[in-house]
Amino acid sequence: MSQSSSIHTRIPIEHIINVKMIARILGILLWVEGVMLAASMCVSLYYHEASYKAFLYTFGINVAVGGLLMLYGRNAHNRVTRRDGYCIVSASWLLFTLFGMLPFLFSGEIPSVTNAFFETMSGFTTTGATILDDIESLSYGMLFWRSLTQWIGGLGMVCFTIAVLPIFGGSNQQLFNAEATGVTHDKIHPKISVMTKWIWTIYALLTIVLMVLLLIGGMNWFDAICHAFCTTATGGYSTKQASIAHWHSPFIEYVISIFMILSCVNFSLYFLCMKGKFKRFFRDSELRWFIGSILVLTIVITISLVFQKGYGLETAFRTALFQVSSIHTSCGFATEDYTLWPPFTWMLIIFAMLAGGCTGSTGGGIKNLRIMIMFHNIVNEFKRLIHPSAVLPVRINKHVQPQATVNAVMTFITVYLLCAFIGFTSLMALGVNFMEAFSTVISSLGNIGPGLGAFGPAYSWNALPEAAKWILSFLMLIGRLELFSVLVLFTPAFWKEW
Repeated sequence: MSQSSSIHTRIPIEHIINVKMIARILGILLWVEGVMLAASMCVSLYYHEASYKAFLYTFGINVAVGGLLMLYGRNAHNRVTRRDGYCIVSASWLLFTLFGMLPFLFSGEIPSVTNAFFETMSGFTTTGATILDDIESLSYGMLFWRSLTQWIGGLGMVCFTIAVLPIFGGSNQQLFNAEATGVTHDKIHPKISVMTKWIWTIYALLTIVLMVLLLIGGMNWFDAICHAFCTTATGGYSTKQASIAHWHSPFIEYVISIFMILSCVNFSLYFLCMKGKFKRFFRDSELRWFIGSILVLTIVITISLVFQKGYGLETAFRTALFQVSSIHTSCGFATEDYTLWPPFTWMLIIFAMLAGGCTGSTGGGIKNLRIMIMFHNIVNEFKRLIHPSAVLPVRINKHVQPQATVNAVMTFITVYLLCAFIGFTSLMALGVNFMEAFSTVISSLGNIGPGLGAFGPAYSWNALPEAAKWILSFLMLIGRLELFSVLVLFTPAFWKEW
């Protein structure tokens, strides 16, 4: 056979990706979801609800399908390449959503497949957008399930499995990198399994402390647990239709505002604090940029609410702080409908949606580190116009960023905006108004939750066309996995052996 003909010979997919190993790991992950379903079933049983049957049926399906996948992959080669990692992560998030929506369907509490899929994807990706017009009509088991999907999705189900079941061996690194994509990876420990344990320990401690404070603030145990889950995950699902405004409690609003911000800080900085390296925490450039952005937006909106809306100073500050913190951290809780504020504040909200939180946190959006790198790169380009021969590196935390990192950041932001444009155009073609299409796309891609106009914090997204809900669900997924982990699967090169 000639060389040219051999190049074009079809290569079996098994030679490109480790299909059996992928099936085995997906089977294990479905069993992990089964444990989550069992926990929600226990909540239904505790409250004597018939919805326990929906969790029981779904649990059985998860165990059966997971078992079949593990049986198929029992003789798999114990290796996971980068391609395998991308396949596992993308497939696991889809499978978790497909099986996770079954309790809503089996119970009849969300009878539409489109709505059930949207609600579950919004949960696992911690977007927090909902199609429910009467959240409080759901059973306790379903409310707990919505909150639990956000808590597990906050740091990622693959990351969670590595932490609690370190059974993937040498595959941990590839799986972690595929799910925790970002600008840089701060390795706080040489072993990925140990690092994920530390991250989840910090995550759990934040959740427990917040839960105790919410109990002190007047929430009951159930609401405190659910809201602690959704705050530390920066998810935004509430057990009440009015969200946090239901309690009319300044204490609760300040506490949740603080913990939304704390949950959006790079978790490696908390680990450094535990090691006594407090200076690294307070000198971190991204953290200072993030906190500074929240403070500036809060002060500007506070002044606007005082002088243009007649709010009292403390009420204006608390309201502005909560809404800015909620949007900037991509959490999505609400105490007020910010679409009733002066229109110029909407653009500040849009900026917060785009910027999002810090890398290495549960926050969504473009991430502040990328915004910083882009800003410094733009400043350097202006300087090069004056001094063409100057060497002007981008420095973050006094470290020079490699040009490859700068290029990757600029590419990410370009692709991010391109995806937003395609999504926005698609929704406009489906008949969604300009403001609503623009804000829901930015909100979904950044995993924020509320949008503007008819899909602002006071409304659900139920009125969207069904096709729009599927488009936005896809944007939630690629936004949560930071675009490339999913989009790379659609490139021809991914399926070709070099």
